[in-house]
Amino acid sequence: MRRTLLAILIFFTLPASVLAARPQSTFSIGQSLLTMTPSSGNAYAAGASIVLVAPVTGDFSAVGGSITTAAPVTGDDLLLGGSIYSRAPVDGNFRAAAGSITVDGPVQGDIVAFGYAVHDAGRAGGSVFIVAANTDLTNGASGPVIIYGNNVSLAGNFSGNVNVSASGRVVFAADTTIQGTLSYEAPEPANIPKSVTIAGGIKYTNASYLPDAGTSRILALVSVGFFVFARILGALLLAGLLAGLFPKLAEMVVDHAYTSRLRDMLLTTLLGFAIFVATPILLIMLTLTFIGIGLALLLFIAYILLIFLAFLYAGILLGGAFVRRYIRRETVLWQDGTCGMLALSLIAFVPIVGLLAVFLLTSFSVGTLLQIFFHFAFPHEEASKIS
Repeated sequence: MRRTLLAILIFFTLPASVLAARPQSTFSIGQSLLTMTPSSGNAYAAGASIVLVAPVTGDFSAVGGSITTAAPVTGDDLLLGGSIYSRAPVDGNFRAAAGSITVDGPVQGDIVAFGYAVHDAGRAGGSVFIVAANTDLTNGASGPVIIYGNNVSLAGNFSGNVNVSASGRVVFAADTTIQGTLSYEAPEPANIPKSVTIAGGIKYTNASYLPDAGTSRILALVSVGFFVFARILGALLLAGLLAGLFPKLAEMVVDHAYTSRLRDMLLTTLLGFAIFVATPILLIMLTLTFIGIGLALLLFIAYILLIFLAFLYAGILLGGAFVRRYIRRETVLWQDGTCGMLALSLIAFVPIVGLLAVFLLTSFSVGTLLQIFFHFAFPHEEASKIS
């Protein structure tokens, strides 16, 4: 009981300043926020549209689509959104990342901004670090300035050094003053007006972002290599998929090649070659008539599909013939199609002879597939296999 009375006595005798609560942080979340209540501590907000119209004693942090600060912030600004507009003074640092950033109010501390377009007219009391496609500083800065971007425009009085790395143009407004050194890197030298004063001198570095002839050749070779690799990989996957999903058709193609006489193989190859040559001529003749345009379109789709399947089955044929000859296995697996297509792709790299071999194998596959489809559509009771 005595301890309780003592605690009550101490509570009532202490000064009010000691018992005063510490500044409380405020949190606001909503679709559209209009902050009209002053904050004695830090303020946090999140929403699609945020407008700050009451002063914040601490830091102000916000995440939203559109953020506008129209009241002073004693601490730092930390903003992340689609568009940011800072109209009021910031006693601390200003840090923001957005598509569009506009700073009109003065900033006592540093400015750090990442965005597509950054416009700073507030004049930072500290340093400035900006990464943006288009940057526009119209009121200078009290500290050093570092800018990375495409087009950069500078105006006002800069008390420190200015470092710019631009892939586009660097523009200086008339009567711009730089007390330190100007170091900039750009494809072309900036057109600096005579009224511009740069006390520490200019250091210009030519930076052409277009590749030279050697680099262009290397990039071209890498691009071609990637295209060839992707084409071969796609052919391997499709050949393995066809051999795995339709093993009977793959075995029929291999049987036809493995059991046919040389004369029959030549006739099948000539049939495929005739399809290669005659079909485009027939398509041209059909397109000359109004009625035949639709038929020509259907025939063209069937022609492209047949050639594509014939090329894949040419690889499956190689793999199936190999396993039948050396492994003594008649069934065709997906691995056989993949390995055969890999061998066919490597053969295609041989100049002239390789391309001719691929063309002959594809022509043979075209003739074989046509015979298989014909016997499937018009079966004969006496025919037990394709000859």
